Amino acid sequence: MYLFYTPDIDTTQILSEEESAHCIRVLRYNSGDEILLTDGKGYTYNAKITNPHPKHCEFEIISKEKQTKSHDFYLHIAIAPTKNIERMEWMVEKCTEIGVDEITPLLCHYSERKQIRQDRLEKIILSAAKQSLTPYLPKLNPLTEYNHFINNAQEQTRFIAHCYKEDKRELKDEIQRGKSCLVMIGPEGDFSEQEVKDALDKGFVAVGLGKSRLRTETAGVVACHTAVIMNQE
Repeated sequence: MYLFYTPDIDTTQILSEEESAHCIRVLRYNSGDEILLTDGKGYTYNAKITNPHPKHCEFEIISKEKQTKSHDFYLHIAIAPTKNIERMEWMVEKCTEIGVDEITPLLCHYSERKQIRQDRLEKIILSAAKQSLTPYLPKLNPLTEYNHFINNAQEQTRFIAHCYKEDKRELKDEIQRGKSCLVMIGPEGDFSEQEVKDALDKGFVAVGLGKSRLRTETAGVVACHTAVIMNQE
């Protein structure tokens, strides 16, 4: 079953032009066929096509159901975009599939990439959510300056993953079930020592993600997966 995204389903029962084209032209659905929809907020809808137009496909709702999230806590990954943007896009895709709730691109001292195409990342998130039949669409924030971010972080548990040798705890040992969780991942050159200090002063906990030295995008996926798994055990 293919999942169609309909964020305005409460006010209109018409697929967007892009979704209509995919539904009618690509998948060749027709009048009377049933389709599965989501508003991206956790609800899925069973619906029946009433007007199979390739630009504005109309449907009527048969049933509505609230879906249970794959985890019972809020997960926020804040990460410096990689110099090769394709690596960042891969990370966003995989974290969406795993079940992240919020992603914030960070502008850090050693960041080599200082711009992102938010519209492009949002399309990747949407595609990954639909592919994995995820009815919860993660929130993507604009590129945010590091100090502004740590000064406004509100999660119950906050972690900064870095590669410096000082004592760190392992993220897997620090996850607290049911509590909102934020993990920060630095750029290819890591966080600066001052950035680490500033985060610790704000109540962040320094953590490691295992014995291997990970690429930025890999660290983002590992952190996301670790948090979800530890909340399910």
